[in-house]
Amino acid sequence: MMTLVVQVLGATVGSVAFSLIYGVPKQYYPWCGVTGGVGWFVYLLAKEVSGSFFGALFSAIAIVLLSRLFAVRKHCPVTIFLIAGIFPLVPGAGICMTSYYVVVNDLGEALSTGMAAIKVAIAIVLGIVIVFGLPQTLFRRIGTIGMKKERQCKEFGIRCEECEKQKKK
Repeated sequence: MMTLVVQVLGATVGSVAFSLIYGVPKQYYPWCGVTGGVGWFVYLLAKEVSGSFFGALFSAIAIVLLSRLFAVRKHCPVTIFLIAGIFPLVPGAGICMTSYYVVVNDLGEALSTGMAAIKVAIAIVLGIVIVFGLPQTLFRRIGTIGMKKERQCKEFGIRCEECEKQKKK
């Protein structure tokens, strides 16, 4: 349990740190951290149940969903949250170890680690494609939950009967 908390906190801090390097405006740091932390939490849970491929897939889906919702709420590009949130999932260690095994001529181990890294990368891409296939209007509707009706209409162009009546007067 404690290692889960430490790993999620590490992913959160890592996402915020990557946001700093990536040049994200300061007001979005907490949301980038939340995206990375939630994504890593989903990965750890799903990996225990169904393996690293599906762990990465479900995690990528969660990250892209959160990124799109935060982008709607904060009126900024989705890539701000997406890139920072995906950062903990990227199989950098697997790619590095694959290169190492190739250099030391352990090709069997290189193939094994390389295939594992490729599987995770494919799962991340599939998660992104699945969620970006959903219409933006869905995220506008969900992203405006809890906002006052006038703000929804003004900021997101959502038409409501009250605003239409006020425009006619």
